[in-house]
Amino acid sequence: MALTYSTKLDIGIPAPDFQLPGTDGETYSLASFAPAPALVVVFTCNHCPYARAIEDRLIATAQAYQPRGAQFVAISANDAQNYPDDSFEKMQERAHSKNYPFPYLYDESQAVAKAYDAVCTPDLYIFDAERKLVYHGRFDDNWKESSQVTRKDLELALEEVLAGKPVSFDQLPSMGCNIKWRAA
Repeated sequence: MALTYSTKLDIGIPAPDFQLPGTDGETYSLASFAPAPALVVVFTCNHCPYARAIEDRLIATAQAYQPRGAQFVAISANDAQNYPDDSFEKMQERAHSKNYPFPYLYDESQAVAKAYDAVCTPDLYIFDAERKLVYHGRFDDNWKESSQVTRKDLELALEEVLAGKPVSFDQLPSMGCNIKWRAA
């Protein structure tokens, strides 16, 4: 497992469109989330210990903020051939067993992850109502020990975005396992 930090992106860039299958049998695009004032996009996977460590917190955050208008979508782009725990079938099992309150999409071609410049799991983004990037950073300040968290960065950013304000604090990179790219 190689520790990787998310790359710095320019605030205000538009969200790349996508068309990906979900574990629920539906196909999703950026337009699927059109009415939401905030869209949280999380590149994740089944096997990464960093992604798994925040998984329950991510679910709880989605459950808390979706009634307020924020939408969440998780995307896995890992090479399932070399990482079978990240196969679409295993994604379906995980989404069902954890009762994900958001779509879990499979980016088999890895084109969407590349379009978003995603590099790690988890890699978190918030886009505003116009689907412009307003946040790209870590989930909170302690990925490993939820009881030690003192700053919930994603929630702080969502509070500001949902209030129609820009994110006012320094955005620190997310960290996790590198996305498992297929050999070219």
